[in-house]
Amino acid sequence: MVDKDDHHHIENCHSYKALKVNPGISQPPSINPNVVERMKNRKRKRYSVDDYIKGILDGDMTILSQAITLVESAKFEHQKIAQEIIERCLPHSGKSLRIGITGVPGAGKSTFIETFGQHVTGKGHKLAVLAIDPSSERTNGSILGDKTRMEGLAIDPNAYIRPSPSAGSLGGVARKTRETLLLCEAAGFDTILIETVGVGQSETAVHSMVDFFLLIQIAGAGDELQGIKRGIMEMADTIAINKCDGNNINKAKLARVQFENALHLFPLSPSGWSPKVLSCSSTEETGIAEIWTNIMDYCKHTKANNYFETHRSEQAKYWMYETIHEQLHDNFYHNSKINGMIPDFENKVLNDEISSFVAAYKLLNTYYDEVKQGND
Repeated sequence: MVDKDDHHHIENCHSYKALKVNPGISQPPSINPNVVERMKNRKRKRYSVDDYIKGILDGDMTILSQAITLVESAKFEHQKIAQEIIERCLPHSGKSLRIGITGVPGAGKSTFIETFGQHVTGKGHKLAVLAIDPSSERTNGSILGDKTRMEGLAIDPNAYIRPSPSAGSLGGVARKTRETLLLCEAAGFDTILIETVGVGQSETAVHSMVDFFLLIQIAGAGDELQGIKRGIMEMADTIAINKCDGNNINKAKLARVQFENALHLFPLSPSGWSPKVLSCSSTEETGIAEIWTNIMDYCKHTKANNYFETHRSEQAKYWMYETIHEQLHDNFYHNSKINGMIPDFENKVLNDEISSFVAAYKLLNTYYDEVKQGND
């Protein structure tokens, strides 16, 4: 009978004298213990604000990345340092060309950005690629995946790809992206690409921080105008029909005509620029140079009529108000007394004991009293 201690391996039973099991060779640990010990004793270097400023202005990508991490952090102490860094970098920003890129899922934005980005760096420019992705926890969409697909651009010494914050409110993520943009400009990047990873209102957020807005479209996916909101079409300074290659060339030509006809229905943009419809193939690298030339023509046109600088001034004012709204929103909902009162007021509204407006005013008045007492 086999002992219980042998774990049902019959060769371990003493009754089987003829069987001999040699002990296995002990394996070394998978991680070098010396490395583990060094990592334990290693402390991350703490930089002063002056260190961050010098590193960013010198184009140190490690320090730039750490500064952006501070911008994205929700910790109060990190935000305090980040805002000081941004303020001191501000005089060194504003010298780049800011390009927004959006498009329906499957339009090939990642492949386009890689091909277009390499074209830009090939002309001697320094390129930063940023993203706005407030919905990654719902859709699993993330530029982190795009970064692995942009293999050529990721190793380009004149390119910098920064993943977006992993989640959060659109306003918060957008503000952090704009602040990241300012740091990248101070670090010497003269061309900034901002991609919308999510869909919906993120296009509006991107449009509010870029000089040129490019809509990537694809032909052969049914009615090309379906699913494209009028607002996005009106924001576009150029529409690029991507994947114009192989058997798709004729479909792309037809889509181009459809979009050109649709654009004629919209009023002229305040910039005075008539949006163009171009076609390209990211995989065959055709039409990319024409898109870049078109962007240069747009910049020349809008700088000549002073729209370029006026538009930027309006954007700066817009983000001032957006930041005020965001801070007021956060302070209100992070107030401990308000947090304790909200469930009770919700129940009263649901039970028709109080109107929504009265409930809101009561909560706001309580918040104002809290603020006033805090100031006293």
